[in-house]
Amino acid sequence: MIKLPSGVDINNLIDDIRIFSWQAADILLYYSKLLENSDYKKNILKNNNEDDPVTLADLKVNEIIIKRINEKYKNINWDILSEENVKISSEIFDGKSDWIWVLDPLDGTKDFIQGTGNYAMHLALNFKQKPYIGFVLIPDKNQLWITDGEKTWCEKRDGSKYKPIVLKNKTLQEMTLVTSKNHGNEILQNLIKKINFNKVEIMGSIGCKLASIVRGDTDIYICLSLPEKSSPKDWDFAAPESILKAAGGAITNLDNKELTYGQTYFEHGGIIVATNNKNTHGSICMEIKKIIEDNGIYPL
Repeated sequence: MIKLPSGVDINNLIDDIRIFSWQAADILLYYSKLLENSDYKKNILKNNNEDDPVTLADLKVNEIIIKRINEKYKNINWDILSEENVKISSEIFDGKSDWIWVLDPLDGTKDFIQGTGNYAMHLALNFKQKPYIGFVLIPDKNQLWITDGEKTWCEKRDGSKYKPIVLKNKTLQEMTLVTSKNHGNEILQNLIKKINFNKVEIMGSIGCKLASIVRGDTDIYICLSLPEKSSPKDWDFAAPESILKAAGGAITNLDNKELTYGQTYFEHGGIIVATNNKNTHGSICMEIKKIIEDNGIYPL
């Protein structure tokens, strides 16, 4: 087991982040309720970028999570990488520590604004550019997914817990795919048609998608970034990866290589595949790659 920074106990740390997470849930649920009234929307939206909106909820959760961590752990040698801070500051984040918190205060902002409930807070503690401890909070479902680096579980606000359901042994065509609703991507849609999945679920937020795999509701997620277009970032994947892998699933690029964090602009381009079974993941990736090559779907 990886040794945490001096002075940090893993059980106490999880207890603290649990408290911080439910405080964040209160903020998100509060603003979600306000958004039901269209008169409030213009006050909650903080920019006019339809492709990458920012809300007051993003900023409030960002503020409280960073504040709570810094207050509780004043002298610990770790850094905090936050999506909102990267957007605000023109300076490139240059974390020097082996330990980096990776925060997305509101993943699935479009869904948050649309009122679908498919939004999440992501918080992961990366060690040497790999997610170790992770939290995916889904307020609308009253779910806090947690991994201590070895196992994954889900908690409700009342403290009740349940375990993940993964390691299903399915063929590619027997799988249920979970995919995006707010990102029009004709190449990905073409690939989905060629694979002919058993079922396709549409959902916002990468955290919600990977949590649906861990819950056993779906089996596979494919992210296909178009050349010259924006790609998911470290804060999109770090926490969801941590809960999926500790539960027995896997997430890699199409060549079955682990995701690399801390790259230029924090981007994860190309094709990324997440599945419910680490034992069959490699063969699933190979099968998808062959379908892509045989049909000339995407430049590999």
